Amino acid sequence: MSQAILDVRDVQKRFGAVTAAQDITVQVPAGAVYSLIGTNGAGKTTFVNMVTGYLKPNSGSISFLGRDITGLSPRKITQLGIHRSFQIAQLCNDLTVEENMLVATTIHGSRSPSLLRPAHSAEARDKVLETLERFGIADHRNRLIPELSGGVKKLLDIAMAMAGDTRIMLLDEPTSGVAADEKFPIMDLVIDALKAEGVTIIFVEHDMDIVTRYSERVLAFYDGRIIANDAPDEVLTDPDVQKYVTGVTA
Repeated sequence: MSQAILDVRDVQKRFGAVTAAQDITVQVPAGAVYSLIGTNGAGKTTFVNMVTGYLKPNSGSISFLGRDITGLSPRKITQLGIHRSFQIAQLCNDLTVEENMLVATTIHGSRSPSLLRPAHSAEARDKVLETLERFGIADHRNRLIPELSGGVKKLLDIAMAMAGDTRIMLLDEPTSGVAADEKFPIMDLVIDALKAEGVTIIFVEHDMDIVTRYSERVLAFYDGRIIANDAPDEVLTDPDVQKYVTGVTA
């Protein structure tokens, strides 16, 4: 097994009397593809937010390539190479696809980013075009965001998150808001593009067809805990997962 690129140990997060994460321990090997499943409020998003610095754990530790990153700011964690996309694409409607990518490139590439100073160099534009081609959306580069389908918006959001040196990509429901006939082609593009760059992938997903097809390993969350951590077939046939997560009965 590859070296763990992400090492989470005994992490807990409380909001007053509510425990959103308890005793979370998981090691993710470099280059792996993990998925997170669970009902709303199970702890998946809390886990992602702690890894990416949007939440600070009350206890426990999070290490990236052997470095303790517990409690670092989202900006610092992004600079280290842990990037994320969001369930609702974070795009600027007044800019074209290419301009959105140029802004993302500027933000990822500068310690003092400014939306007023996008990277307009030929090198930056070549890099943007290369990324758009990798995600299959280069033909849309001159279109404004409201003109795009939900699938193209998703791909652009993930492509923007890939700007800079990405080592881990966390995807929040990459197929939500996407037409049923688009979900597999979009995931094929995303997984292939990220794997080609050697990126470790962790994605939150409610669609079990997506989980089964693309995951190497599944973490099932319930009540702030990981109740199963195994290959997809093993997790999805686990009695507790069927009872508390998928609602499937044996």
